[in-house]
Amino acid sequence: GDPARGIDPIAPDLEYMTDLEKYWELFQDPEVPTKGRIYGAPPGWNVDTIMQTKVETYGLDDSFNYFSPGSDTALATSLAAAAERDEAWVGYYWEPTWVLGKYDMTLLKEEPYDKDKWENGYGSSFPPMPVTVCVYKNLEEEAPEVVEFLKNYETSSEITNNALAFMQDTDADPEEAALWFLEEYEDLWTTWVPNDVAEKVNTALNN
Repeated sequence: GDPARGIDPIAPDLEYMTDLEKYWELFQDPEVPTKGRIYGAPPGWNVDTIMQTKVETYGLDDSFNYFSPGSDTALATSLAAAAERDEAWVGYYWEPTWVLGKYDMTLLKEEPYDKDKWENGYGSSFPPMPVTVCVYKNLEEEAPEVVEFLKNYETSSEITNNALAFMQDTDADPEEAALWFLEEYEDLWTTWVPNDVAEKVNTALNN
């Protein structure tokens, strides 16, 4: 569903990936109408094997066909086309991307990551992916203010999704996207820098 567009959810109780078997008819495969269709990753991607195995592990292969699109562009097109037509779509996608910034999608839940289940059929959520900020070893002495900025810096996939969607929709270049970010997320970036720096940036933005 999409409350902003006045569209009610067609499967309000669909919460977990394992719930899908009850709703296959909503995601009917146009080529095999007796089953639903789950869009997977493009062939050759490691996650394609993971997703196909997940479908089997969760017993969804009895009610769904796993469909691998030819490319990431084809996958994005299938999702976007369904969203624009207010049609149901289920499949794999990743973030941050402009696609998930533009279209309001719902992540189907799985059990929390479990090493044993993951190594035996990928029957849990994906493992966490740590992100490390690395700097030149002498930077703390040479530019302590930069190191402090990096320590304070934090963002989210949602924010990056939104920025990428802005660039996609407006054909903005990175500099234009940076200005958009500074205006849209003032409450966030002002926590990364000292007050005097924030004031200077805001003054420049308003001139």
